[in-house]
Amino acid sequence: MSIRVLLADDHTIVRDGIKYLLEEEENIKIIGEASNGQEALQFIKNNETDLLIIDVRMPKMNGIEAVGILNQTPTNTKSIVLSMHDSEEYILKSIEAGANGYLLKDTDKKEFIKAINTVYEGGKYFSGDISNVIVSNLLKKSTQKETTEPKKVIEEDFGLTKKEKQILPLILSGKTNAEISEILQNSKRTIETHRFNMMKKMNVKNLIELSSKAAQLELN
Repeated sequence: MSIRVLLADDHTIVRDGIKYLLEEEENIKIIGEASNGQEALQFIKNNETDLLIIDVRMPKMNGIEAVGILNQTPTNTKSIVLSMHDSEEYILKSIEAGANGYLLKDTDKKEFIKAINTVYEGGKYFSGDISNVIVSNLLKKSTQKETTEPKKVIEEDFGLTKKEKQILPLILSGKTNAEISEILQNSKRTIETHRFNMMKKMNVKNLIELSSKAAQLELN
């Protein structure tokens, strides 16, 4: 069964580019297009849609507003926000609205397809740069609370080490142990150990639970 995708962007050339990018993927089917958030929500209301890929900035209703409304309705449609902007404001507002993923428009085909499949299967997907912004925001909030709520900060941090905090955004971006090993110049075995310890500290059993708990922390 194909993943039924709705594209929402006010630029036809962008929608055409995404369709071209995905046209050879047998398990992904573009079932509709919209030029603003209102059109996207109306389409989802009338058509079974697995995934909404939506631009962050559009007329009438932007992507963040549409995702927020979507998550308040009884639907199984998941969402990925697509943007040219890696600003902290857009990223965090998208997560707060309930987006399951956030990708930049210069994302390559391999990562784009990986993001679609990850979100469809119930996970969250944020590209490496986006994950760094998310985790940096989490750590910044923890630092701000440090003087007034030191015990709470330690609890929210789950006692993660500096190395584990470095690995967390890479895991959230969907990278494998081997890829993380290459990026950080550590052995694969070392990364596996850090990953195991991190998941034990955060009391999660798989990547989906880890992503979900990390997202909750980012909002608090």
